[in-house]
Amino acid sequence: MAETLVPPAALPSTTTSNIPEYSVSEISAAVKRTLEGAFGRVRVRGEITELKRYSSGHIYFSLKDENGKLSGIIWKSAVSRLGLVPENGVEVIATGRVTAYGERSSYQIIVERMEYAGAGALLAKIEMLRARLAEEGLFAETRKRALPVLPRLVGVITSEQGAVLQDIRTTIARRFPRAILLWPVPVQGEGAAARIAAAIAGMSALPASGPIPRPDVLIVARGGGSLEDLMAFNDEAVVRAAAGCSIPLISAVGHETDTTLIDFASDRRAPTPTAAAELAVPSRIELAADVAQKTGRLATAVSRLMGEGRLRVTGAGRGLPDMAAVLGQARQRLDDRAERLRMAPRTLLMMRRAEWRHAAERLPAPDAWLDGLRRQVREAETRLRLGLPQLLGLRRNAMALGVQGLASGLRHRIAVLAQAEARISARLRPAPVEAGHREARAHLAGLSARLDSVSYMAVLERGFALVSDAAGHPLTRAEEVGRGAALAIRFADGSVGATADGGDPAASRAARPRPPTRQGSLL
Repeated sequence: MAETLVPPAALPSTTTSNIPEYSVSEISAAVKRTLEGAFGRVRVRGEITELKRYSSGHIYFSLKDENGKLSGIIWKSAVSRLGLVPENGVEVIATGRVTAYGERSSYQIIVERMEYAGAGALLAKIEMLRARLAEEGLFAETRKRALPVLPRLVGVITSEQGAVLQDIRTTIARRFPRAILLWPVPVQGEGAAARIAAAIAGMSALPASGPIPRPDVLIVARGGGSLEDLMAFNDEAVVRAAAGCSIPLISAVGHETDTTLIDFASDRRAPTPTAAAELAVPSRIELAADVAQKTGRLATAVSRLMGEGRLRVTGAGRGLPDMAAVLGQARQRLDDRAERLRMAPRTLLMMRRAEWRHAAERLPAPDAWLDGLRRQVREAETRLRLGLPQLLGLRRNAMALGVQGLASGLRHRIAVLAQAEARISARLRPAPVEAGHREARAHLAGLSARLDSVSYMAVLERGFALVSDAAGHPLTRAEEVGRGAALAIRFADGSVGATADGGDPAASRAARPRPPTRQGSLL
């Protein structure tokens, strides 16, 4: 017979069970107490995912690995003490306590502290930040500035406890004592990055003429430590503050093998804080030695130049004359010229008087000069009168020679000469007669030369002869001479008689060449 199922409401109230009965709240509370009692404070390693920041300040996220996921919460009060800034994709080790959330039947970890899970995670995070800042140009070499040669004030950002500050002070005092302005900051732990970034920005913002002097160079230093200890100097805020600092900045974080992101953003990187102090100030001993060496070289160069200059001046001096002798000769010439200048007017006057006296003595007496001039004119007139009849007989020959009207011209010249003689006699004075004498004498000589040039005697002197008949008439054509006619041939030194032969005048005319229409000039 089959069993019939009775609904729970139909069962009698007296039915009992050994299983205890719990409410939901009791189960949730029991699970929560079990989790918190069994685990307490734990360290959980995983990758951060699903990170959310709420306006209340709380952070919600999840930690996951290959096989599971665990929810996590960071309360607002624990964010500042966390030790790092949580980001998605970063593997961390979260320290906290496991608890349950009954309303959702879930469990979670409340994180109180968080750290990177090993060096690999830290290096990956640092490399990601470095690549991003490099793309922005914060590490470009063109941003680097030169350090001052000798700063007046050295700014130092480091912890006021520890050996770093003492090393910097000792090195600066040993090399070249300079004033130091310290801005103390924590160099690791919570809030260290923000304090370091604020110190760099504060040093950069100091006014040049303010109550607190502005450093000429800035050193950010820290001693050695693990990668986690140096993470404050890999913070983005610190790197950006270093890149934007207006003061030349030297980074000296860790030991020589340690490298942080601030090293890329600073103007110079020093392997140690001591090396940073050596970069900040020069060595006074080395500077003094360098100055002494340059001073010696400069003195040697100046001495050499002076020696070469002396040699050149000496050589040039040998080629110069004795200035004392030159000045003496110049003075002597000056005295001589002054004396001659003083005597020159008197000497010139005496010379001019002597010349005038000598010229006056050479001048002929006016009356005698006029008598001689009149005599020459009369002689010329006599010669002209005697030669005029013969010139008239040679009229046709003279016309052929181009001297027609010469006699009238000569008469006119003689009249002009007479007038000139009258004018000269009227203007003649005892003193200035030499010029008039020369002019009249030259004019008379010119007329005599012209008169001689047209005289038939001058023609005869050149080899011509004058043929005339027995009556003395000149014959100019052969047809005028008959056979057996008596002729008179006159030469320059005398006359001879001749008789014409029996030649035929007509034949003679036909045989001889036809004369030109105009006879050439005998002159």
